[in-house]
Amino acid sequence: MYKLVVKGGIPLSGSVNIAGSKNAALPILFASILADGPLKLNNSPHLSDVSTTLRLLMDMGAEFILESDSSLFVDASNLTKLVADYNLVKTMRASILTLGPMLAKYGEAKVSLPGGCAIGTRPVNLHLKALEDLGAQIEVKGGYIYASTKKLIGTDIHFEQVTVTATENILMAATLAEGTTTIHNAAQEPEIIDLANCLTKMGAKITGAGTSIINIEGVSNLSGVTHTVCPDRIEAGTYLIAAAITGGQVTLKKTKHQSMRAIIEKLIESGADIKYDENTITLNMKGKRPSPVNIRTSAYPNFPTDMQAQFCALNSIADGQATITETIFENRFMHIPELSRMGANLSLEGNTVISKGVKSLTGANLMATDLRASASLVLAGLAAHGTTTIERVYHLDRGYETIEEKLKLLGADIERIQD
Repeated sequence: MYKLVVKGGIPLSGSVNIAGSKNAALPILFASILADGPLKLNNSPHLSDVSTTLRLLMDMGAEFILESDSSLFVDASNLTKLVADYNLVKTMRASILTLGPMLAKYGEAKVSLPGGCAIGTRPVNLHLKALEDLGAQIEVKGGYIYASTKKLIGTDIHFEQVTVTATENILMAATLAEGTTTIHNAAQEPEIIDLANCLTKMGAKITGAGTSIINIEGVSNLSGVTHTVCPDRIEAGTYLIAAAITGGQVTLKKTKHQSMRAIIEKLIESGADIKYDENTITLNMKGKRPSPVNIRTSAYPNFPTDMQAQFCALNSIADGQATITETIFENRFMHIPELSRMGANLSLEGNTVISKGVKSLTGANLMATDLRASASLVLAGLAAHGTTTIERVYHLDRGYETIEEKLKLLGADIERIQD
């Protein structure tokens, strides 16, 4: 078991490359199931969730080659096992995305109910109802989803709430359905656009991705293509906060500011000076203590839930009081007790955390509970006086590519050690 040891109080400075998006790479890898040929994926991040996805695809009969540091060659065109087993699915929520592609191409699928971070219930009922609307027969028993169909038939899908993974699942399934499918109240995240762009290269007919209404005209088959994954806006936002919380300056390379408007606006509100061009973002805190920022998470293009924990860390040392309200997941404040152990003045009222900023945090022994909570603890450790030790960092490896090495490039004193 690994842990991170952080000696804080060092203003970060320098530049770092941003990896490809985890939340784009995973659905695109599952989209390879739809293709009649191999998929080459460039700018794929080195993450445990990507490794789990590849192991799952291999277990189902796919083959892959790691061509270079960030290029994957995946051939899932002829699966021999239409089952996503519990042993692999249990660690990763995105595994539910095998369901739509398998059902669309092969007419059947058996998928374990998914696992992942314990930040809320995140039910799969929206996926299942939409697939039933497309003509699938579905039964849930023994912890597995059993789905079958003679042929998916395009129809109108109305999601009662915005859901990223269900939008992705139905978007993929509808590409091989007969007729036209219209998804209403679709998620609008940049990762949805990236998936749609890849599917379009494969031969799908999709319009409206990135809006609340997506239209998909079904085709008979899809082909293998080469696609480059979009930059990870959550990783980018985390490194911007790493500079802001330490009073430093950082330049992010290989990133895009267009998808980060809500994050950048809140960082500017906190007192950061931010400049950007087509592929870089620079934040300079000029040694200042951050100002507090009020936040309410919501679906894109509003403030992302995946950045809530990181801003909790920033607010904990801000000069004043602020509130952060979580509207997406009901159990996403597990980092609050850990930050409080470092001296943060935080209190919870329902789905809102109230922070009264303190001048400094003190290093402590901490326990990571989920992916983004882990990131918030690292950020707090970077700003704290003394040494912070963070256990269960396997959560971090699900979504951050060699985080300690990148932070070292920025001057952080951080080490990964084994118990």
